[in-house]
Amino acid sequence: MTPPLVSSGPHIEAVAITCASAERSAAFFCASLGFIRLAEERVEGGPQAALFGLPQGRLQRVQLGLGEERLDLIEVLDPGPGQRPGRPLPPDSRSCDLWFQHLCLVTADLAASHARLQPLLAAGAITAVSAAPQRLPEWNTAAAGIWAFKFRDPDGHNLELLQFPDGKGDPRWHRPRPAAGDELLGIDHSAIAIADTARSRSFYSNLLGLKALPSGENCGLEQDRLDGLSEVRVQITPLRCAAGMGIETLGYLPPNQGRPRLMDQAPQDLAHWQIRLAASGLDRIAASAAAFGGRVLPPGLMALEAGAGGSRRALRLADPDGHELLLVEAAGVSAP
Repeated sequence: MTPPLVSSGPHIEAVAITCASAERSAAFFCASLGFIRLAEERVEGGPQAALFGLPQGRLQRVQLGLGEERLDLIEVLDPGPGQRPGRPLPPDSRSCDLWFQHLCLVTADLAASHARLQPLLAAGAITAVSAAPQRLPEWNTAAAGIWAFKFRDPDGHNLELLQFPDGKGDPRWHRPRPAAGDELLGIDHSAIAIADTARSRSFYSNLLGLKALPSGENCGLEQDRLDGLSEVRVQITPLRCAAGMGIETLGYLPPNQGRPRLMDQAPQDLAHWQIRLAASGLDRIAASAAAFGGRVLPPGLMALEAGAGGSRRALRLADPDGHELLLVEAAGVSAP
């Protein structure tokens, strides 16, 4: 795994997803998508479980890496007293539903990456969202020439394979790579479905300090085939960190405005994701979150154990549509 880039601003340390079986998911991501296994741990309640939203829960965490990015697979062994069992993802979930989130995996050869998935797709172990790999059209200047394919992992989590043409995307995706190197390069972003583009842009840029790039609108036959929907019009806003992966908001327009997330969605549910964002100014963020449409989640501002990678405090936070972040205050991260 490539060492993480040093950043002077907010940056994403990891993305966590709740899995039915951390070991099964790890086997899939490593064998089929080129991730490497970094570490594993058992969490028996306490501060780490509380920061995941289950203070008395028993968790199994497997940490994976791809390029400079980290993916945490969380299996909830026991959510704790008084907590209901976890639920699967709704089988009729769509890209426009407001619980939707995906990881965009960058590949140097989408055809090869797609071919690697074919046995699993044929066996029904994973499911396709896209009709086939799609090349975005020339009229769409910002995205012209990008190849993409969307699918779901064994638990139903949404993933996207994406190949950038020359001149598009982060320059790191175009670095020379070893001839025998894997074609999967890293994670470009995590995309989230949102209800209001302006509101989400303000939350992530003005409150959290990510850099909002100009929004664009994708539509047409290629986007329909990519998303598995009809008459798609989606406003896409990239939100970049100083280095590494970013966040992308997806504001679907009629007729594909999606359903809101269930009010009782919980960390033990397979629809649960958590973005771990290193940032500073946590007191300001906690005090201002509601004004930007966000919500501070229990346990609020919480001190971390001394020596935990230079981290000092953490804050669990929901964005205006309920997508969850864990903000970690780290030394050397400038205030947004």
